[in-house]
Amino acid sequence: MLGKRFNRMAFGSVVGVMLMAATACGGGGTGGGTTASEAPSAASSEAPKGALKVGLAFDVGGRGDKSFNDAAYAGLEKAHTELGAEIKELSPSSDGSNRGDLLRQLADADYNPIVAVGFAYAEDVKKVAEEYPDLQFAVVDSASNAPNVTGLLFAEEQGSYLAGVAAANKTTANHLGFVGGVESDLIRKFEAGFVAGAKSVKPDIKVDIKYLTPDGDFSGFRAPDKGKVAAEKMFQDGADIVYHAAGDSGLGVFQAAAAAKKKAIGVDSDQRQTIKETDLQPVIMTSMLKRVDVGVFEYIKAFQGGAKGGTDVTYDLKVDGVGLSTTGGEIDDIKDKIDAAKQDIVDGKITVPAKP
Repeated sequence: MLGKRFNRMAFGSVVGVMLMAATACGGGGTGGGTTASEAPSAASSEAPKGALKVGLAFDVGGRGDKSFNDAAYAGLEKAHTELGAEIKELSPSSDGSNRGDLLRQLADADYNPIVAVGFAYAEDVKKVAEEYPDLQFAVVDSASNAPNVTGLLFAEEQGSYLAGVAAANKTTANHLGFVGGVESDLIRKFEAGFVAGAKSVKPDIKVDIKYLTPDGDFSGFRAPDKGKVAAEKMFQDGADIVYHAAGDSGLGVFQAAAAAKKKAIGVDSDQRQTIKETDLQPVIMTSMLKRVDVGVFEYIKAFQGGAKGGTDVTYDLKVDGVGLSTTGGEIDDIKDKIDAAKQDIVDGKITVPAKP
C-alpha cells in the first residue's frame, strides 16, 4: 500500500508489541531473531528505574545527510518529544575510526540505551556491550551479537524491488542505473532487489551498476562528487532513471539527473521532502523508504517498557518497514502495479533475492 505517509500508528503498534516480546526473550547471537510481521505477545511493561537517557552514535556523515542518519535522528527526536527522553547524539570522524570511543563516551555518561547507526558499528558494539553488561545497545543494520544487544534489520531488497518495478514502468529508454555508496553486502541487497524488480517488468531491461568505493571504505557514503560523476556517465550512456543507495553521495546523483533532465530515485527517507535544494526536488521520482526512524523509536519505547536485548528484529513489507514514497505524485498512475508486486512479496509468491 502506497501513501504519502504510511500509517505509523498501525505500524508502530505491531512493531512495538513484537519488540517487547522479542527483546525480552534474550539469547544473543545471530541464530535468534524474528521479523516485525510475526508480532508475538507483549512482555512485561514495567519501566526501568531512573530517567530515560538515550544516546545515539551516527554513521559517517552524521546528522544532516538527508537520508540514513537523519532518519535515525527523527526516531531519537520523537523519543525526546513523546517519551520525555534526554537525548545525546555523537558523530564519528570522517573515517569512522572512533566509533568505539563514541559508544564508550555515551556509556560513561550513563546513557541507556545506546543506539549505533550502521552495520560498521557491529564489532565495536560487541566489544563495548561486553564492557558494559548492565547497559542495553541497539545496532541498525547488523545482527545482534550479545545478550544486551538488539539488531534492527530491514528488508532493503524488498523495498528496492518495488523501486525497480516503478522504474521499469516509467523508463522510456529501457535503461536504468544503480549507484551504490560502498560495495558491501548490505548495499548489494539494494542492487539485487532493484534489478530483480526491474526485470520482473521488462526482462530485457539494461541496468548499469556502479559502486563508489570498495567494501571497508565508507567514504563512498559522503562523496557527492563521485556520485555525480557516476550518474553522469549512466545518463550519457542512455539511462533515464538512476537509483542510489549512497547516503550523502546521492546529492551528486540528483545534481546529475537535474543537469541531464532525467529522473532519480532516493533512498531511506522521502528525499523529495528532505532535500533542501528546491531545484533538485522535481528530479526525485520516488524514494525507497527504509523506516529507520520507526525502528529506533520503537526500540526506545520497548526499552522504556522494560524490554531487554539479545535478539534481532526485521522490518519488512508486511509491516511497511520498507516501501516507496509518493510525494510529487509521479508514481500514482502505476500504484496498482506496485501494490500487486508488494502483495505478491507479502504472500510469498515472490522471493526477492538479497544478493545480485
